[in-house]
Amino acid sequence: MATATTPIQELLELSLKEKASDLHLSVGHPPVLRIAGRLVPLIKKAVFSPEDIQQLVFSLMTEDQKDRLVREKEVDFSYNFDERARFRINVFYQKGVLSAALRLIPAQIKTIDELNLPPILHQFANATQGFILITGPSSHGKSTTLAAIIDEINHTRADHIITIEDPIEYVFTDDKAIIDQREVRQDALSFPTALRATFRQDPDVIMVGEMRDAETIATAITAAETGHLVFATLHTNSASQTVHRIVDSFAPEQQAQVRSQLSGSLLGVVSQRLVPRIKGGLIPAAEIMISNPAVANLIRENKIHELPLVIETSAEIGMISLNRALANLVRAREVTLENALTYSLNPAELRALARS
Repeated sequence: MATATTPIQELLELSLKEKASDLHLSVGHPPVLRIAGRLVPLIKKAVFSPEDIQQLVFSLMTEDQKDRLVREKEVDFSYNFDERARFRINVFYQKGVLSAALRLIPAQIKTIDELNLPPILHQFANATQGFILITGPSSHGKSTTLAAIIDEINHTRADHIITIEDPIEYVFTDDKAIIDQREVRQDALSFPTALRATFRQDPDVIMVGEMRDAETIATAITAAETGHLVFATLHTNSASQTVHRIVDSFAPEQQAQVRSQLSGSLLGVVSQRLVPRIKGGLIPAAEIMISNPAVANLIRENKIHELPLVIETSAEIGMISLNRALANLVRAREVTLENALTYSLNPAELRALARS
């Protein structure tokens, strides 16, 4: 193991040792780690001055990244720490001084089973065409889930996989698949241009790190319609909200066509939360919607508000509501009811389910 030689390396080493998901650097505070979802200040460390923060973050950045920070007032990039882990880093200005949030990306990509994710996700990894969305709030494991699915494909099929990310998070090691990872700004000008270019790059599987605009969404749907397996993430709280967000990204006169395209190409939506576990750490709770004729029909006919009922009544094919997933964890004594209620969109229903 390499010895930490600089102040920032010491903090990155500590993040690994304490199994933190994030490290926060902010003026007027000591370093702060997020461990199992909670912020833990390192009170034995000195409080940062503006000069301290600048020195720490600049030691991780290239000249191009520094220029972009000055120009755009924030910058995203990834940093490879000693070949043992990567950090996805956002440096930004607040009140005229710098702050930074560093997200730990483990070097080892865990499997679907190791992450305690629903086994139905293996079905998504076996698919060969369609559109699959991994959703949920920020910092709830979407990238990790996506990496597990992509790596399962990597180990089981001789496919060409293209990822488009900003920045690259998990780094894949080619096994049966060829994996080309493109970073926005470094390898491509933008998500839409990179996604359009994939049509000339002969991919079987396309992973879009984040769908930020209607152009990216439209191109992703088209890719799924034209014979590709497309994975993407969205910051939404449920399957029905995900469909609404996609449709509402377009002008009213385009929405009927988008609903029609989506109803034909969507394979499934996973909406997940990471819930503090009784025995320590975090465990995922996931709503799963799998497209079937009923789901496709509701999307096409703009009856999206009825999707939760289909999810609730389709357990036999692997669908599950978030509340039922949370209730199962409570009954299995994996999480407390109090913690589960924090993540529920309908706490009254969850109380009833947890008691039944």
